[in-house]
Amino acid sequence: MKRLIGSILVILLLFTPITTWATPPGFSGGVNNEYEYEEWVFITGEPIKFVGKLTVKEKEKDTEKTTSYTYKLTSEDKSLNGKLDRTVSLLTTYTKRNDKGQTIGQTVIDKYKEIITVGKDKYALEKDGGYELSKSDIIDNRPASDFYSGNLKGRKYYKINKDEGEVIVDMSGGNVGYNNFWGNTETQILDYTITSTKQTENDNGNTWNGTVKVQVSDSMTKALKYSDNEANFSSFYGGHVRVTNQEMVSKYNYNLPKIENNTINNNKRMIGSKLLRQKMVPKVERLIIPKFKDIGGHPAEEYIKKLYSLDVFDENSAFFTPDIPFTRGEFTKGIIRVCNIRPSLEEAKKPRRTRGKQSEEVSPFKDIPVTDPDYKYIKDGVDKNLISGVTKDLFKPENPLTKAQAITILIKAIGFENKAPNPGYYTAFTDDNKIPSWAKDSIYMAKEIGIIQGDNYNRINPNKNITRAEGSEMLVRFLEFLQKDLQRDYRENIINFR
Repeated sequence: MKRLIGSILVILLLFTPITTWATPPGFSGGVNNEYEYEEWVFITGEPIKFVGKLTVKEKEKDTEKTTSYTYKLTSEDKSLNGKLDRTVSLLTTYTKRNDKGQTIGQTVIDKYKEIITVGKDKYALEKDGGYELSKSDIIDNRPASDFYSGNLKGRKYYKINKDEGEVIVDMSGGNVGYNNFWGNTETQILDYTITSTKQTENDNGNTWNGTVKVQVSDSMTKALKYSDNEANFSSFYGGHVRVTNQEMVSKYNYNLPKIENNTINNNKRMIGSKLLRQKMVPKVERLIIPKFKDIGGHPAEEYIKKLYSLDVFDENSAFFTPDIPFTRGEFTKGIIRVCNIRPSLEEAKKPRRTRGKQSEEVSPFKDIPVTDPDYKYIKDGVDKNLISGVTKDLFKPENPLTKAQAITILIKAIGFENKAPNPGYYTAFTDDNKIPSWAKDSIYMAKEIGIIQGDNYNRINPNKNITRAEGSEMLVRFLEFLQKDLQRDYRENIINFR
């Protein structure tokens, strides 16, 4: 009997050429939640914390995106009489290289205005050329996740009380990030060099130099948690909850001159650090409850329950039969579901009317007609180069899948197949000599990132047919990598919170 995996995932998202990611607001190191924004400002030569409201607006058109930030802040220390008003609009242009599976993003300043008031002094960006910025990102578009990295250079020119001096802030640095359905994180590392010159009462210029290093990260993750049913007389014991968390953290390391008796002393330095952290209110979603009779006590019970709760499995039978082989069609459909990749043939709400005769879709495989309910998933997997036909015109969806084949599909989904060492290496498994050459890189990387492990004899058994239970464990470990390990690498491993 054919085992089907999943109907349409409950909240399947449509991937568009331009994707919104968790991104720290602007390039100031500030953090926010739904209600409050805060950042540290060093323009006076001393650290001043500003808090208040931040409004973010995004507009997308074709391959362009405009992001506007409006800040209305006051100094946390009310005795300083501090105020910060800033409006910045960034224009990002995307160039897609479909032949390479990559996108290049170029960001420049579209509009800006900024005035910082501290006591009697007012620091205002010059109207023309007061803010210059060039930022470029390379985005590697992989089926399961987008990975990106960028670099930026910028400069701000402030006038002090119109004609009493100037402050020049040079910016440089970069960002790294990833984005997938299960989470996204961007970490920025920015270096500021501040040069300030202000006229004094005796007409002598008061000049000072300082540096600030900012590490700021915005991260969103979705986690699955099991919740027991507190009622004794109920038709189920408990179920899974999907919890979405978003948090921003920021660390400033500064090196500024000492200020003694209201006078700058460049020979003595004020060195320190400041930490900011803000969390969004978590979003909680209850998931459906599995009721299989043949998985109780099975080693893969929890893995199967998680995948069923996520609609990856959609079994109508009371039996899951965990120990039968995973078929090629089932596993392809499963990885598309797990990654939450939108199938390319997902039905449109209202088909557009077109003039003339339209050519009908033709399946590339004789054994998978267009009318087959699994066709769109298999075609998407083939189009994304996750799997290929057994022959030129046969897919053989009912054929079993080997562990080597399943592992190769997962590693291709995140684009890690090219990260293995140069040929000639050995994996850690005792049956390394049985691993097919075409699967060795994928098996090596899958072990490195914790998706697979050996049996009691440290064998991977690459040519053995993978069971539905083994495949479930592998898919859940793949999910955990997307949920947890990427965030740890892109945030905790970069920012030292201590």
